[in-house]
Amino acid sequence: MADTLSDANARATTFGTDSVLATRFWTAVKTGTSKDMRDSWALGWSERYTVGVWLGNADGAPMGEVSGGTGAAPVWAGLMRWLHTQAPSAPPSRAPRAPQGLVTQTVAFSPRLEPPRSEWFLAGTEQALLRLNETAHPADQQAKARILSPTNGTIVALDPDIPPRHQQLALRSDAPTLRWRISGKVVARGASGQWPPWPGVHQIELVDARGTVVDTVRIEVRGAGLREVAGR
Repeated sequence: MADTLSDANARATTFGTDSVLATRFWTAVKTGTSKDMRDSWALGWSERYTVGVWLGNADGAPMGEVSGGTGAAPVWAGLMRWLHTQAPSAPPSRAPRAPQGLVTQTVAFSPRLEPPRSEWFLAGTEQALLRLNETAHPADQQAKARILSPTNGTIVALDPDIPPRHQQLALRSDAPTLRWRISGKVVARGASGQWPPWPGVHQIELVDARGTVVDTVRIEVRGAGLREVAGR
């Protein structure tokens, strides 16, 4: 967990490479935002200190687009820097000692989806190369494509207090070339997408360019509908 939450590269997609969470000493940190952006928090630790920051309104009202990354994170980083002005801590390169039974292994990818990197393994389970199936014919790969999320039988409950644009159902498959069709309408293309759910029973289909259904799941969306929130 410490290795994951201290990995600046892992959070670069969201926070950028010059993240507010970056410190000159070793830290691990996680941010969070509650529904409708009512709460913003950041919790993390260093070799010497554990700091938790919460921001929010006493009456529970939303904070106007303040997330964990834009609200609590800068406060957490400022507190950490201040604390360590008087008590130096471990440099970023010196992470805590791993539990017994864990080992590191440099892992490469084929095809090269990303550069090689060091990963943790239980001793005896190490893999130096992660290889995708490169021999299968594209048509065979497409025929085996599956919907990974949502799963069949999923029940989604809408929250009338959350603005509709914050309630999107994630669509995910293992096929980058197919399309997503719901109620006869294509709503997304590619391996992933977002769909604004609406009450009812829906059949989600993964289809090819000819409209042939490759995989399908049925889900239920519960709720009387969403009310518009002023300014949202």
